Amino acid sequence: MTTSAIDETVAADRGSFSLSGIRASLRWAWPALTVVVLIIAAWQIYVEISGIRPQVLPSPGRVVVQGWAQRDAIAENAAATLQVTLVGFAVSLSLAWLLAIAVDFSPWLRRAFVPLFVVSQTLPIIAIAPLLIIWFGFGLLPKILVIALATFFPMAIGLIEGFAAADRDARSLLASMGASRWQHFRYVRLPSALPRFFTSLRIGITYAVVGAIFAEYAGASAGLGIYMSQQKNSFRTDLVLAAVAVTAVISVVLFVSTFLVERFVAPWARHGSVGLHV
Repeated sequence: MTTSAIDETVAADRGSFSLSGIRASLRWAWPALTVVVLIIAAWQIYVEISGIRPQVLPSPGRVVVQGWAQRDAIAENAAATLQVTLVGFAVSLSLAWLLAIAVDFSPWLRRAFVPLFVVSQTLPIIAIAPLLIIWFGFGLLPKILVIALATFFPMAIGLIEGFAAADRDARSLLASMGASRWQHFRYVRLPSALPRFFTSLRIGITYAVVGAIFAEYAGASAGLGIYMSQQKNSFRTDLVLAAVAVTAVISVVLFVSTFLVERFVAPWARHGSVGLHV
């Protein structure tokens, strides 16, 4: 695909927030929505037939009613969790980019840091999180560290492998033109890495929400994690599930938002072109 053809495609994509795009999204989502509706219906029928106590398993209807009654408290804690998630993920994202670029430019740094990245994934967060609370208190820092531990690795490795997988012909072309190391990075390696980066970004953003919830569960003054812990201790299973549902909604919204960002930042990824992008 030529550069002009890519530009035309990109312009068409950026202007295609239309009814056809919405219909395509609905066609893509309806199988999953159907499965969710069937699961909720089966859950409701089972609760009504079995007569199980609400403290053990509340019906979906009860979860919705009680969750709505507590909407102010849930919304307040959801806002706290979303704030922690976005701040922690922004820090993790910045570190991933800085270290991945440094590793790409320096083979020595690659040998020094990549093994440490792998080791960071072997740390049991379930044991580390309470220690971070003890060391740094109930503020923002321990939550950021937990989110970084949960999300840094997939994004950093996605970028490093994306840089290394740059198109060989494009690299040879730039080398024959006497391009500098920075020009190689700007015009070949960076565009090549973005599709893999967005795949790892989608993994990371879902881990970020889970990491924030877990950090709050270990110790916090506000947030859905501490809210779930309090309701669990009060045997309010319905409110725990209501908070879980809100957590799922936040994760899905953040996950879908990565596609919108990708659509503007790296539209060529959808057309299989990772060559020169000037």
